[in-house]
Amino acid sequence: MTENRKKYDVVVVGGGAAGLSGALMLGRARRSVAVVDAGSPRNAPAAGVHGFLSRDGMKPAELLEAGREEVRRYGGELLDGEVTDAVREGDGFAVSLADGRVLGARRLLVTTGLVDELPNVPGLRELWGNDVLHCPYCHGWEVRDRAIGVLASGPMAVHQALMFRQWSADVTLFLNGMASPSDEESEQLAARGIRVVAGEVESLEIVDGHLAGVRLRDGDVVARQALAVMPHVVARSGVLRSLGLEPVAHPSGVGEHIAADPTGLTAVPGVWVAGNVTDLVAQVLPAAAAGATAGAHINAGLIAEDTRHAVDAYREPFSAVIEARVSELVMGNRRHGL
Repeated sequence: MTENRKKYDVVVVGGGAAGLSGALMLGRARRSVAVVDAGSPRNAPAAGVHGFLSRDGMKPAELLEAGREEVRRYGGELLDGEVTDAVREGDGFAVSLADGRVLGARRLLVTTGLVDELPNVPGLRELWGNDVLHCPYCHGWEVRDRAIGVLASGPMAVHQALMFRQWSADVTLFLNGMASPSDEESEQLAARGIRVVAGEVESLEIVDGHLAGVRLRDGDVVARQALAVMPHVVARSGVLRSLGLEPVAHPSGVGEHIAADPTGLTAVPGVWVAGNVTDLVAQVLPAAAAGATAGAHINAGLIAEDTRHAVDAYREPFSAVIEARVSELVMGNRRHGL
């Protein structure tokens, strides 16, 4: 029943770093907030979170649990579940969960992250987040001085190879059917001592759960200890699609995201986004910062709305007095034939 539905100032969809940071900011602003999380963080396979000041190397699950406890401390509610859709209802939203629950919200903050779509190479998914990685700033230190391969999957392959050269002198670029580097790029790769292998990749060689090499279709195996690949990434946008927000190409060219202004506000009034659902290349720290920024702006908008309602209520008695006085004057004029 709608009248029995629990209503919040803000429902946060997604309980990663961005969502929890937004909820923390809102909780500290004394807003009623619920975080609904499906329990599938993108960085779950990783051994640790890196580049996060004061939390470098912390296990992703430990970071999230610390964040959840902080949100609870300020009255935020943490709900396990999957949001299937949201619809406009009056001046707010009705948020439906897969288990049949429906939540009311004045505002929505969607931080559902993204999905990594890896090339169809056997072994990639098995080692994803460990020996198979994508970001040198997230994982470069952990694979420093190892034999690193870079699997070409798009126009950023040469750039990625040059990036990983900062962490190791032994880097090989596997073109895997992609176009050969330009003359300028070939010169850059050669100058940095990066080997280029033109053949297509058939699979990864895995020994005792770790990468041992990259097998080519011609049967050759190139020994490697780590492999970098840039996946095609797509925002998890189901709930946003239900509100009319469709993913669009990200300016970086790495995938599709939900567009928003610098505060996280989307084209749908009352709906904000933060983290990888809008910024496909954000690491954990900037995703958390974006969530906090969105939370602060959501609260500012709610303050403005609360103030408008308060002013209307404040004016109401005076309006009634004025209306009564006007009515008296009209009746008096009629009695005197005016």
